[in-house]
Amino acid sequence: MHEERGGVLGLFGGTFDPLHVAHLRLAIEAREALGLAEVCFIPAGRPALRDAPQCAAVHRLAMVERALADLPGFSVDAAEVLDPAGRPSYTVETLERQRLLHGAQRPLVLLLGADAFARFEAWHRWRELFGLAHIAVATRAGHELKVGAGNTALDREFAARQGDAADLAGASAGRIVCFAITALEISATAIRRRLALGLGVRYLVADAVLDYIDSHQLYRTSHGH
Repeated sequence: MHEERGGVLGLFGGTFDPLHVAHLRLAIEAREALGLAEVCFIPAGRPALRDAPQCAAVHRLAMVERALADLPGFSVDAAEVLDPAGRPSYTVETLERQRLLHGAQRPLVLLLGADAFARFEAWHRWRELFGLAHIAVATRAGHELKVGAGNTALDREFAARQGDAADLAGASAGRIVCFAITALEISATAIRRRLALGLGVRYLVADAVLDYIDSHQLYRTSHGH
């Protein structure tokens, strides 16, 4: 259940293998900077553009649910993890499903990191995304957004659609907005590596996530399941 049916809704998809504090900070700071009513985390069942996650989807979903349990204004959409067909998770299909859930008028904002946005043209049916949601790109100090200066198709879309947070509530989709976040050099890859070596990850992940990892012995061996 979403807490409220109105207002600008942020959508944050990812593998979350595992969810870590940089993911949480991005969502919190996006909500503040962009005036979002809520942020919905959408764990991918089978990511389409990357290697298979190390950890089973049900565990990745459980870690997200536990991390968000006590955070008002955040929710989880489990549909892709629970998809019985196990289809690849394409963002355009995720957004089409969100549109059916929330209607044609509610502003939806897809939250992305700058690295992901720079690869946007490789995404399945990427041009259609602008008709389904706004795009908000998280930028970090010292990491210049390398989009907009050239003459690629994405550069042209960026130049035509760039706006600011105040534009998001006025339309359901179509704008590209950048927002600054605290630079946290934390990666799921590095966390998995530390866990495989038996090293600690406290304060890199939420306590509830760490408890879940420990209780299920996730990432401790090459199997990760």
